[in-house]
Amino acid sequence: MLLNINDIFYTFGAFMAVLIAVEIFINIRLYPGTNVFPVQLVVATALMAIARKVIVLDFDTLIPMYLLGIAATTLALGVTYRLLKQSNQDHGWHD
Repeated sequence: MLLNINDIFYTFGAFMAVLIAVEIFINIRLYPGTNVFPVQLVVATALMAIARKVIVLDFDTLIPMYLLGIAATTLALGVTYRLLKQSNQDHGWHD
């Protein structure tokens, strides 16, 4: 094989970094065009960034508290995104 599993993970992580950059560009373009700050889109971008971090984690040098911190951040962002999505559906707002 030409690539080992770590190479595949790092390639996918680089692809995710490009997707995050595109999302940040969309955030920047949306904000000046409206009077409303797109909070749901920002939280979704943060979720994508933390997902990229989880994908490229090196478990050989990982300490348990770091993993706990990433898990807490992911959970908090997930709950926030769900609450924002639910609130937008209740009020009829959409990003």
